[in-house]
Amino acid sequence: MKKNIFTFLAILTVLISCKKETTAPVTEPSLYMSLTANSTWNYELTNNLTTLSQNYTLSSTNRDSTINGKAYHIFTKNNGGANEYYYISGNDYYTFQNLPATLISNPIENIYLKDNAVLNISWSQSFVITASGIPLTINIINAITEKGISKTVNGNVYNNVIHISSALSVSVLGVPLPAGAVTSDIQSYYAEKYGLIQSKTKITINYNGINSNTDEETNLKSADIK
Repeated sequence: MKKNIFTFLAILTVLISCKKETTAPVTEPSLYMSLTANSTWNYELTNNLTTLSQNYTLSSTNRDSTINGKAYHIFTKNNGGANEYYYISGNDYYTFQNLPATLISNPIENIYLKDNAVLNISWSQSFVITASGIPLTINIINAITEKGISKTVNGNVYNNVIHISSALSVSVLGVPLPAGAVTSDIQSYYAEKYGLIQSKTKITINYNGINSNTDEETNLKSADIK
């Protein structure tokens, strides 16, 4: 009888121990953009051609807008600038916005980040625009230049940063423009949770009477992510 009791107690102890075991919580990977309402980002935009700078606040609203069948989240600017629209699908980050002023166009849908892409992976997208009345096809090539780095912007240190290098190529009616007609140097840095922390954009077009330059830099000064 005692043997049976001890056996029962041993089994009971094992069962209790099993019940006490807890599964470690699964940590969801942080996104590289917050869509939570009332989150704010304070940026400084500097035009390096004029040396003029302006500060503005980007705010996440509680509203979405359906664009191309996707529920884009709406962000507003306190300086009266155009709203910005962002959408996240898995590891792909979309934006619906205008190209830099050098490339006058209607808003385009652009995959600006793939947070699961490995180093040196690239992806491209093509858009048809009109510049000075001339139809152009813009091909944007994005590449993961650095990943998992730390970067200091405006005195703030950000970790798990992804560095995207982008390049442009342009063609007219399927014919690429000659070398030197379009030059570009676009560098963007995205941090976990915060999204864009810095971007540097240089684009020059000198072709068939079209002469346009963009040279600007955007830096995140502070953010309040909800």
